[in-house]
Amino acid sequence: MEKKYFVEKGAMVKFRNGADFCIGTGRMGLALQREYYEQLKLVQDEIGFSYIRGHGLFCDDMAIYQYRKGWKDGKVTVEYNFTYLDRVMDMYQELHIRPFLELGFMPKMMASGEQSVFYWKGNVTPPKDYSAWIALVQATLRHLIKRYGRKEVLTWPIEVWNEPNLTSFWKDADMKEYFKLYKVTAQAVKAVDEGLKVGGPAICGVDDENWLRSFLKFVKSNNAPLDFVTRHHYTSYMPQWDGHYGYINLHEPEYAFSQLERSREIVDSFPEFEGMDIHITEFNTSYIPQCPIHDTNLNAAYVAHMLSRLGDKHASYSYWTFGDVFEENGVAFTPFSGGFGLVANGLIKKPTYWTFAFFKKLKGDCVHRSEEAVVVRKPGDEYRGLVWNADGRNTGEELDFTIALPVKKGVPYCLLVKTVDEECCNPLKVWHDLGEPANPSKKELELIKESAKPLLTTTRFEEGTGLVSVSLHLKKNALQYFELIPAAITGDTGYSYERTLQQVIEDPIEE
Repeated sequence: MEKKYFVEKGAMVKFRNGADFCIGTGRMGLALQREYYEQLKLVQDEIGFSYIRGHGLFCDDMAIYQYRKGWKDGKVTVEYNFTYLDRVMDMYQELHIRPFLELGFMPKMMASGEQSVFYWKGNVTPPKDYSAWIALVQATLRHLIKRYGRKEVLTWPIEVWNEPNLTSFWKDADMKEYFKLYKVTAQAVKAVDEGLKVGGPAICGVDDENWLRSFLKFVKSNNAPLDFVTRHHYTSYMPQWDGHYGYINLHEPEYAFSQLERSREIVDSFPEFEGMDIHITEFNTSYIPQCPIHDTNLNAAYVAHMLSRLGDKHASYSYWTFGDVFEENGVAFTPFSGGFGLVANGLIKKPTYWTFAFFKKLKGDCVHRSEEAVVVRKPGDEYRGLVWNADGRNTGEELDFTIALPVKKGVPYCLLVKTVDEECCNPLKVWHDLGEPANPSKKELELIKESAKPLLTTTRFEEGTGLVSVSLHLKKNALQYFELIPAAITGDTGYSYERTLQQVIEDPIEE
């Protein structure tokens, strides 16, 4: 496949890049683990997300809600313990990331039932006493404001629950009960401080149109607070299970985008909510945490296409998740367990890690956007671009991409290219070739990590006519990030690169 483009001088194309706004995480209690911290620090040092969102704020392993009876008089005492919460929030502050707070799940001693979800048993039933739930929410928010300051906490969005349209996440997927939970919770949030931003309904793609429309009708008729709308987005069909793993087929991209566009249409159909921010607080290819596609180069290329368009209609979109310290279905058996993360256990950067690292650099004036590329212009006539070739039908088709870019006349340029594909940045293959060790040795782990780096190549363009043609060849499931930068020679006196390369081995001269 061949694609050729020409960029005119002064060209401007609409492109909103929010790839680094928010990232997902395993439940909050996992943030107390060392590997969690190391993975998040790795991601923050190179990519640097602004917000982080996950489950489990009120689960029992965070120990916030304390309920006990006196052993003599049987008197009930409710206390709040913020020791672990402070540790997590302090760590987030250290790593320059803010929480996108999800309020859930239900503390066991507050819950009306015993239904739970996941290996770690997050309770998904309504509170048996809504006044106790309100008190918990408000006490937590007041504590956070006191500790971190009102100005800071007002920047933290607050989302009520997670995927209540699924019976696994909300008992019976009871719409009426969720709407009650949302209203009392949103009102409780605003009672703490009107400046706090709250939203929902955090639905996934099951009966989502009905849920979203009904939710907005409820909010409107009950005058419930709503500052933004949230939903989730996964782009795969039902998995086929084999042992621990689920194998999936992906949605055609246009079909996937059309689902999101319908949500935008529904929100805008209400005059009260027209133009309201929609946050995708979870997205990925597969929605299960044991799906091998997450570890592949195909995932990286497919997600690149998603990132190129998700900002068109959404205030933010949060990849699920930053790392593989994640235990929905239990502890992973191997470093490549099909986990959601950008980083595999052992601090191994997966190919999709580089998708986000590259998009982070695409800040500037967009001069080109197509279904396989985004190119931006930086001050000083510097260009940055990302090209992808997602081979979703496994045809093996390769991509020849050429784009002509206007530059300063008479100025030499350097083209820097970083390639991520199945041959040069594929740690999954190296792990497989090493025998798929469940617990790699230190030596094996270093080899795998060494293989998780892009291939760097450079090309020099000497003074020309004011136009540089960038030509890239992408193999299947490849990403290629490039920078085109002015590069005048400023070498030392007498140094000649060309002469250096012409030096030869010479036979002895006979006298």
